[in-house]
Amino acid sequence: MTYPLIVLPFLTITAVVALLTMRRPGFARRMTASAIAAGILVALTAVFDNLMIAAGLFTYPDALISGVRIGLAPIEDFAYPLCAAFLVPAVFTLLESAPSRRQEARP
Repeated sequence: MTYPLIVLPFLTITAVVALLTMRRPGFARRMTASAIAAGILVALTAVFDNLMIAAGLFTYPDALISGVRIGLAPIEDFAYPLCAAFLVPAVFTLLESAPSRRQEARP
């Protein structure tokens, strides 16, 4: 299995869960905050992945990656921080809303 195929389910789940929160209050604010966090995490990933690959801590077989790299790091490495920045707030939003709706339903 190639790294792009491994990343695909994570990206799909992140997109679906984030879209499920679209009708919740604060969606635009949450997406803006997630985008800022994603930018920071991608920058940190670029720095530290490149340092670790340059130090020889790990490598990626060319046959298993897309071939697109940022420095030494394959582009697939950047999917995980991107997913984290959008998925964690979305899951938190979905879990946070559940008790609120139960309280509103009480007479």
